[in-house]
Amino acid sequence: MNNDPVNTPTEAPVEQARSPFAEAWSMFLRNHAAVAALGVLFLIVLGAIIGPYLYPIDPFEMVWAPFSPPGEEGFLLGTDYLGRDLLAMIINGARVSLLIGLAAAVVSVVIGVTVGALAGFYRGWVEEVLMRITEFFQVLPTLLFSMVIVALFGASLTMITFAIGIVSWTAVARITRSEFLRIRELEYVTASRAAGASPMNLMFGVILPNAMPPIIVQSALMVGSAILFEAGLSFLGLTDPNVVSWGQIIGSNRQYILDAGYTVTIPGLAIFVTVLAISLVGDGLNDALNPKLRQR
Repeated sequence: MNNDPVNTPTEAPVEQARSPFAEAWSMFLRNHAAVAALGVLFLIVLGAIIGPYLYPIDPFEMVWAPFSPPGEEGFLLGTDYLGRDLLAMIINGARVSLLIGLAAAVVSVVIGVTVGALAGFYRGWVEEVLMRITEFFQVLPTLLFSMVIVALFGASLTMITFAIGIVSWTAVARITRSEFLRIRELEYVTASRAAGASPMNLMFGVILPNAMPPIIVQSALMVGSAILFEAGLSFLGLTDPNVVSWGQIIGSNRQYILDAGYTVTIPGLAIFVTVLAISLVGDGLNDALNPKLRQR
């Protein structure tokens, strides 16, 4: 009797399909610059949240002589033209600058997605009217238009955020419209329409979730643009003097840039590093969420 073991064919292990989120995250992790930028951005956000508690100095308090250079008398970043601690102003200003960037991006995304979704879904005269409105806002000088809004309605934090958001939504609208034009003709949308789905359900329940990747990328980049926009308005003096932001620090010290350049350079570097980190994260998201780039 043959006791040799019988060689039975074994099935090759079947690799489980990963979810789109897992694939996108894996692709994002391959971009070392984006991962490093995400770490830097995390530290900036963490500093904006807990920094004022770890360094509880009032950014408006005059603590020492004006224009004390960095490191003098224990002030790590020195003092500004009024003798206020520049480090305290940078820490507290991070919260306001990031908040302005996020809030302005939300305003832009809400307006842009709404206009782009309606134009791409209904087509016809609705698309014609909405795209002409989009082109009108697109050709306006954005900085000048936002300056007019802030000058007319006041330089409050809310109005600055609204002014930035109202002039920055056109890119989101065009991206959303192009995605809706592409997706609305696909089979699963036709099947949902045949099943009796309402237009609102088709737009925001079926098409929009599948159009989100490029919108997410554009939204991330708009946060950095909004921070730069706020700095530009502050440099021109159109800012809330009762709130500390990085742009406000630059704007209030701009007259002394030649005498004490660090009062402008340090907040400028903070803006530069933050916007660069956001830009690199946006590039990483673009690579991760773009199916064509993911297949390389």
